[in-house]
Amino acid sequence: MTPIAGVGVDAVDVGRFRSVLERRPSIGERLFTPGERRDGRGDAQRLAARFAAKEATMKALGRGLGSMGWHDVEVVRAPSGAPSLRLTAAAAALAERHGVARWHVSLTHTDLVAVAMVVAET
Repeated sequence: MTPIAGVGVDAVDVGRFRSVLERRPSIGERLFTPGERRDGRGDAQRLAARFAAKEATMKALGRGLGSMGWHDVEVVRAPSGAPSLRLTAAAAALAERHGVARWHVSLTHTDLVAVAMVVAET
């Protein structure tokens, strides 16, 4: 059995997230890396799922908002389309302290909600 360092889950209301993106267009640059914005293609559902993954990652590391920068956790896609994480800066340092060797990420969304589940494995 593989030891689990942490588990995080987060859900985002897609309509509310869409409203924030429309009211404050620059927030996309603040929350998402260029790669995430490209993969998200400006779609509120896809971006909300990536935002949920960032928050779920913080929870898996036992931290909350403000413990790392939004760009410190990046949702990347494998050639197959499967999501994974790339951590840098404060997020990478926290993961190292927790002995995280591997991440498992699952994203899903509907018109109403986006959900992410993140498991940190040692």
